Amino acid sequence: MTQLDILAVGNLLRDEEGNILKADSTSVLIRAGGHIIVVDPSTEYMRPSLKTSFRQIGVLPKDVDMVVLTHDHDDHIGNLDMFQNASVYVHEGFGRQVPRMTVVKGEDFQLCKGVRLVHTPGHCDCHMSVFVDADRHYVVAGDAIPLEDNFRRRVPPALNTDRDAALESIKKIGAYADVVIPGHGFPFMTDR
Repeated sequence: MTQLDILAVGNLLRDEEGNILKADSTSVLIRAGGHIIVVDPSTEYMRPSLKTSFRQIGVLPKDVDMVVLTHDHDDHIGNLDMFQNASVYVHEGFGRQVPRMTVVKGEDFQLCKGVRLVHTPGHCDCHMSVFVDADRHYVVAGDAIPLEDNFRRRVPPALNTDRDAALESIKKIGAYADVVIPGHGFPFMTDR
């Protein structure tokens, strides 16, 4: 049975002009197909939350065998060093070298039973989201949908490299997801 747990709920704080003051991504643990997967290990500031969640769930960071980085921005990759035994999955165009990196190419990659990595560009070219078939259809959206408001209003992320691609990615996620886990914030139900 596929299970998802939120390790840390991220946040995104902006000033009155819309400039980002602080950003920490939401981090998710997926247990599927005999694998323990972390999506977006967030920032070092969130490390205590991740450690507490691992203790509460009863999983150790050393047990994680796969990490998925939705994209290469600092607020999503800060605790990668916690997962020394994990293969790290990134999409083509990822702008950094990280240990044990596997580059995913194309639109859709089956990570394991019930878990797919889907190219969702727009926020940046290398962005991918994690589509999970569990008790419902979940999407760990990263910054393809940074906030629930982006989904509800069909507004692309404020930081984007391609507005049209970002809107297409939001549509793609909306067509699949019963639950979206945004890049910064709590999971929410879609009206699908």
